[in-house]
Amino acid sequence: MRELKPIETSCLILRMFEEKDMEAIWEIFKDEKVNTYLPWFPLQTLEEAKTFFHQNILGNDDYRYAICLKEENVPIGYVTVSMQKSHDFGYGLLERYWRKGIVSEAARAVIEHVKNEGLSFLTATHDINNVHSGYVMQSLGMKYQYTYEELWQPKNKIVHFRMYQLNFDGSDFIFKDYWEKAEVRY
Repeated sequence: MRELKPIETSCLILRMFEEKDMEAIWEIFKDEKVNTYLPWFPLQTLEEAKTFFHQNILGNDDYRYAICLKEENVPIGYVTVSMQKSHDFGYGLLERYWRKGIVSEAARAVIEHVKNEGLSFLTATHDINNVHSGYVMQSLGMKYQYTYEELWQPKNKIVHFRMYQLNFDGSDFIFKDYWEKAEVRY
């Protein structure tokens, strides 16, 4: 597991999730609206949250930051960067904090951090029906590259994803793996 040093912004603390955050993790990942556009189903129990924490949050080398308001230091969302070759960037936030600039503030700080760590680019995808996520990507300077179709598991549904990319090295490189794997793309 990657050891993350906390990052502070004007309003937020971005830090590793901890075992003590289990109630907050459950609140984030049980919320139907928060998880509508994510591949997994909302968690049903605190026990499922513990399993999810150990299988999906711990145990890999990805960047996984809990988004916490400074005054409370309790997770209200997350920002992730995959260390797979796509360097997929993702985020989620409890609904009561939507459209307040919190994800954008957290995302900018994490993007700056991974850029300084030496990543040359990030990708991010969103379901075409989740337009607000696309707005966040655009506000971060990410550029739309293409749309592709994927059968999303375990929900077993067809999703059309818009793929955005942010290159730190000034190149015109486009990550094409999603494009090449998709039978439907445009």
